Amino acid sequence: MRLYKPLAYLGFIVVFLAAIFCPFLKVPIKGNWNLYQVDFSLYVITNGLLGLSVLFFFIRKLAAFRFVAAALFIWTILSLILVYLQINNYFGIKLIDGLLAKTLHLKWGWVPLILGALLLFISVRKTKHSNINKPEVK
Repeated sequence: MRLYKPLAYLGFIVVFLAAIFCPFLKVPIKGNWNLYQVDFSLYVITNGLLGLSVLFFFIRKLAAFRFVAAALFIWTILSLILVYLQINNYFGIKLIDGLLAKTLHLKWGWVPLILGALLLFISVRKTKHSNINKPEVK
């Protein structure tokens, strides 16, 4: 496997800063919420996966890093879908859920989070082995 370090560093920084500072949900009266305010468990799992990827990056376990980066990317996509579905079906009553869906809005913070996770995922690639005739050692 081949690792593109600058791309991985950029992905780490983008995911870390996006999870803390970017707005993910617009709530009336309270304003914009970051990932911590949207759901604490979502925040902890995202930062936990990011921490694992940093650990595997620095101890040079590229297969584990690639796996955790893929899990982080899938987790961010899944969390966006789940937050959207929770907004649109919170109480299970169509009238109230419709009013809630009209007042709560997803914000642009999901884009840098998903792009940072994608940067982490594409920073490790499998190398292609060429079929060069190597002399046999006897």
